[in-house]
Amino acid sequence: MSASRVSWWVPAAGVLLAVHAVVSLTWQKSFALTVFGNITQTALLTIAFFVMWLNVRPARGSVRGFWMLMTVGCGMWLAAQVLWTWFELVLRREVPNPFLGDVIFFLHVVPMMGALALRPHLDSGQRRLRLGSVDFLLLLLWWVYLYLLLVIPWQYVTMSLPLYGFSFNVLYDVEKMLFLAVLGALWLRTEGPWKSIYAHLFGAACLYMIASQYINLAIDAETYFTGSLLDVPLAGSMAWFVWAGLRGHKLAPGGEVAAKPGPHREIWPSWLAMAALLSIPPLMAWAHFVSPAPVEVRNFRLLVSLLAVLVLAFLVFLKQHLLDQELLRLLRASEESLENQKRLQGELIRSEKLASLGRLVAGAAHEINNPLTAILGYADMLSSDSSLAETHRTLAEKIRQQARRTRELVGNLISFSRQAPGEKVLVNVNSVVTNAVKLRQPELGAKNIFLELQAKPGLPGIVAHEQQLLQVCLQLISNAADAMGQQGGGLLMVRTRQENKQVVLEFSDTGPGVRDPQYVFDPFYTTKPVGKGSGLGLSAAYGIIEEHNGQIVCLNRPEGGATFLVMLPVGEAPKPAAAPAPAASAEPARKD
Repeated sequence: MSASRVSWWVPAAGVLLAVHAVVSLTWQKSFALTVFGNITQTALLTIAFFVMWLNVRPARGSVRGFWMLMTVGCGMWLAAQVLWTWFELVLRREVPNPFLGDVIFFLHVVPMMGALALRPHLDSGQRRLRLGSVDFLLLLLWWVYLYLLLVIPWQYVTMSLPLYGFSFNVLYDVEKMLFLAVLGALWLRTEGPWKSIYAHLFGAACLYMIASQYINLAIDAETYFTGSLLDVPLAGSMAWFVWAGLRGHKLAPGGEVAAKPGPHREIWPSWLAMAALLSIPPLMAWAHFVSPAPVEVRNFRLLVSLLAVLVLAFLVFLKQHLLDQELLRLLRASEESLENQKRLQGELIRSEKLASLGRLVAGAAHEINNPLTAILGYADMLSSDSSLAETHRTLAEKIRQQARRTRELVGNLISFSRQAPGEKVLVNVNSVVTNAVKLRQPELGAKNIFLELQAKPGLPGIVAHEQQLLQVCLQLISNAADAMGQQGGGLLMVRTRQENKQVVLEFSDTGPGVRDPQYVFDPFYTTKPVGKGSGLGLSAAYGIIEEHNGQIVCLNRPEGGATFLVMLPVGEAPKPAAAPAPAASAEPARKD
């Protein structure tokens, strides 16, 4: 229901209040006045109930809990009013004193107090809402215990109308004053839209306290009748609750604002619940040893106190269990945050190291290329010169071979420095992996390495430079082949899949594993013999994947071997995947 439609209920409540005031001033005590007074108050409470209930639907978290408890409070108030109306209009007799609905009138304030304990102006999560709900149950049962301890004995154990009225009025007044005190504290310490809501609730509760005080005194003096002038401020408080509910309807869903109460804002409901529990033994001692009540009343109070201790103790253990769960969750979250911080710190250091080293290497590689080109040219001339002796031509050929090896190393250095990233397009990952496997099949077959390829069909495309991505796959396959070649062969598993919005490439082998997985992407880190590797291949692969906004990690498998995971973000549009290569059978790769 829109706010514009709900806003019609406010003038309706105002009209009912104005008519109620006029009728109370002009009409004499009569059945017609009783009918009018009951219908007016029931209508106002019905409007208040539905306005509060409509605030529950769009809200979430502690805000939803707040309006739900306010709705329960208004609903209990409405139920007691309907019961009062039933006596006067349907049964056509005066409401008895004590009244069966007195306990409902008394307890309807408790859900509203529980709503305040949720502190909806703060951004509270579901876990905090659960703890607040336990605190609310503790307070609710404590007020029920007080009612059973102080009021019920004079109604059902030993009937005494003066003691019943006095006990009910005092306990009811204490409850309403505590409700007003909490509301006032929240009103003064809160900013934003919730300050206005608390202010209106405070005004409505204050007017209700004054009206109910005079009405209860008039009932005890047997001078009250429905529809009298005493009902006007009572109806005014009901209309004011309607207005407070409408103010809440104008909040955005969720309704949390950046309120900043005092530093102890998180613990006062728990302190109230603890104080309620600790008050039971003194009250039990007073009721049994100090109170001048009859023996039947003292025995009843002792039984009620024992039952209250058992029930409230169970709720305390339940809250402790929830707190333990919350502490364990926070501990796990702290450990994960620490691990993530260490990982991010390591990646940052590695990135800075790669960036600075890349700039240095790029300049040095370009400077080396110029004389290296000349050396290669002169070596070619010497090796092809027929006038030289065979020994000299052999030496020139060796010079040319070493120069070409140096040029390959310089090419790796330039690739590592990532000076020419190339144009990125939408790439089919399965095609890149399949091509890399085909290119490395002769090497795998020569080293007696079995291949298992599982390319998931229908993977979305990724925005990448295809040749650079192919270079990464070739490098990872070569690394696995070198590792398993040292032990005479093994199994290489290459898989592709999608996880959330990422495409994952997995390269797992059954080799000896990696000695230091955290260092494999560092420049010049290698475990190969001198002359067999430069230690720049995986560093270049790391740089390429980082440039593509992806991640590459190295893990040791529990059953032996190493796994490299490459995670790349999905591109803007999916690309039909080519038919993947059949899952490799457990046969050596062909050498042809």
